[in-house]
Amino acid sequence: MESLIPNQKGMTSLEIAEVTGKQHAHIMRDIRKLLSQGVTASNFGLSEYKDTTGRKLPCFSLTPKGCLILASGYDALLRERIINRLEELEKGKAKVPQTFSEALQLAADQAKQIEEQQKQIEQKDAKITKLQPKAAFADCIMQSNDCISVGEMANVLKQNGLFRRGQNALYEWLRWSGYLLSKGARYNLPSQRSMSLGIMKIAENAQQQKGNVFINRKAVITPYGQRYFISLFSKGKNVGQCAINFTYK
Repeated sequence: MESLIPNQKGMTSLEIAEVTGKQHAHIMRDIRKLLSQGVTASNFGLSEYKDTTGRKLPCFSLTPKGCLILASGYDALLRERIINRLEELEKGKAKVPQTFSEALQLAADQAKQIEEQQKQIEQKDAKITKLQPKAAFADCIMQSNDCISVGEMANVLKQNGLFRRGQNALYEWLRWSGYLLSKGARYNLPSQRSMSLGIMKIAENAQQQKGNVFINRKAVITPYGQRYFISLFSKGKNVGQCAINFTYK
């Protein structure tokens, strides 16, 4: 596929964020996930850029092949946008400056383009900040060996005589108590309350079936959350057991 766009230097993760409309942090996350899966690292060169405050922040410089590898994980519309931009860059390649004045003009044009791209990214980030805590809720996805599932939490509580029922009953109680969402697309995923308390997060697991990749998400309980619920249920039978008895009587 790389031969379709010969002599192209590729794109930066900042440019891909602009083209796709995704947050730059999400592009960085997607690239790191690809690297952890074993793709060729030479297609994703780690670099850095300065924001408007002068801070040095990481970014990636992707080869054309790296752009296509990254695009293959996105939906058709985002793939099309990335490939269109690569084609635009190929068709509009700047000529090598022949004089000092041409070199200065090229440098000025490039600096202006980078500044405009950075402004657009900062404007998008500002909009996202206004959407907090909803954005924080949606982005709170993690994978950790220190977290346990709701079923495992039910077993821990049961073994310690703090909860007499099993996984389904604990799920019911967590929804009833507002720790898990009780309806909608995020059913049984942590509520904003759980996120804010730091007691629950969302674990993400990719599974491949017949050439398609599916992302499974489920609620997990953090180490702090495990201590939190053990302490909560240790306070007495009336801490939630009444709700379980009511629901399953």
